[in-house]
Formats: sequence, structure tokens, C-alpha cells
Amino acid sequence: MSLCCSGLASGQNNSKDNGEDEDAPAKPKPVLPNIYLDLRTIYTTLPAGTLSIGFSAPPLLSTLSNLTSLGTLSSPASRSINLDIPVTVDVNEQLSVYGGVSGASSQSGSLPWSSFDIYGFTVGFQADLYQQNGGMFPTVTIQSNASRSISDAPLATTSYNTILEFGYALNPDETRGLLAGAQYTKIIVDSIFAEVKPGYVGYVGGYYQWDNNWKLTGRFGVQSFGGAQLLNLTPFPAFTQPIVRLDLDRMDDDDNRLFGVTAQIAWTPKPSYQLTVRTPLYAIKN
Repeated sequence: MSLCCSGLASGQNNSKDNGEDEDAPAKPKPVLPNIYLDLRTIYTTLPAGTLSIGFSAPPLLSTLSNLTSLGTLSSPASRSINLDIPVTVDVNEQLSVYGGVSGASSQSGSLPWSSFDIYGFTVGFQADLYQQNGGMFPTVTIQSNASRSISDAPLATTSYNTILEFGYALNPDETRGLLAGAQYTKIIVDSIFAEVKPGYVGYVGGYYQWDNNWKLTGRFGVQSFGGAQLLNLTPFPAFTQPIVRLDLDRMDDDDNRLFGVTAQIAWTPKPSYQLTVRTPLYAIKN
């Protein structure tokens, strides 16, 4: 989904030195993994005549679903409230898998807010391909998901979203560091008469975690979207513009996320705003 999108979109647990005495007994390994609903509430605004992939694809799927249900790909200024409900399992410190549904209510132009409807489902994973663990090479993380619209709109869509990120910790307990990454998003429309070109995001950033376990992460980059076509028309033109994302998370001593807020601004070329509140609901938390 979102990557969170995300933030990345899932509750990934990073290796971290908790400052315990080396002579203290080691914590027993948990019998069961973390299992939780990674509930995300997303408020998005879009200027007229634009689509924005940003750091997460589901809001774009929602926009396409709402527009095609009206039988048009012309878009006035709009806003929407999305709810992502993925069941997430942290298999271990290197791998998380998730899957769930997404729903939305939207408002376009002078029209009233639509009813809240489930518009799609997402499955995906996040994995550390390599962990720095005090070494000289950065942690390499990949997050990939597939989303499918399930509404009765005439143009159903499938989205594939992949993020590859490099994180270099600047201290042994990994509470501050640098980030760099890239995202690729492909939207496939179930029609030979419509096409959504791929979207790319390249970014750099960093993170800092205080002693009270509040963590701030910033990502600054460029988004390039190839546009969308219907027959010989191009109602959504291509653009290459800046994008900014800030994450503020409350972690526990074992780096499990307890609460998070994400603010994103993507120029399309006019600004599109997105605010995400993450409230994980744990069934099992180690």
C-alpha cells in the first residue's frame, strides 16, 4: 500500500542497541511474531486535472476508481479520506508481510462527499536484504506490493509498487542516519483504450530518534509521472516535480511503532497535500 507506503508503508523493526549491559542475560526469543492491524487514515487533496502517485499507490487507485465510476477521466479539484487496513506480520527482524483492504470517501468540485466504499485490496512485503549492524555498508531494504481495485467501475486497475532504500546509520545504536532510495509504480488498466504511464520517485533523507523514542524521518526528492491517456486524449499530462515527506513516529524500546503521523507535499505541478495517521492495533507485540 502505501508505503505508507507505506513510510515506508509497514511496521519494520530495525536492529538497535538498547544500551543494555553486555553481561545482562539475553532476552528470550519470542515464540510468535508481531501480528497487528497497521491502521492508516489518509487525507489527500488533488488540484484539478492531475494525478499524483507520491510515496504510495492506493490513493491513486482510489482516484481512478472514483473518476471511472463517473465514466470520465476529467478531474476537478478533489479531496478524499482513505482507510487502509492491512493485517501485518513481522516474521522476524528482517521480514514483514501484510495484506488487507482499502476504502475511501471523496469529494470533487461542488459535488457532495461520496459514501465510504471499499475500492481495493493490497498484499506485499518488506525485507532487509542486508543489515548494517555496525558495519561500513548500509542497510538495504526492499518493499513491494500489489494492489487491485475491486469496485464496479468500468476501468478496473492493478498497481505494482516497489521501493528500494539504503539506510546508513551514523552511530552504533542506529538512532540517527542517512537515507537514499527509489520507487517505481506501474498502473495497469483493464482496457485497451486507457493507459496510465509509470511513475518514479528518487529521494534522499535522514532520520533522528530521541532518547524518549520519538523518531523523525525526512525524505526529499523528485517525482516523475508519465501521465494518463484515454483514446487519443491526455487528460492527465506528464510532469516531473519535487516531493517532500516527513514522518514522526512514537516507538517503544524494541522499535515497534506505537503511533505515527506522515505529512507529504507533492507538486503536480500545483501542490497536492497528504496527511496520514498510523495507529497500529497489536494482537501480539514482542
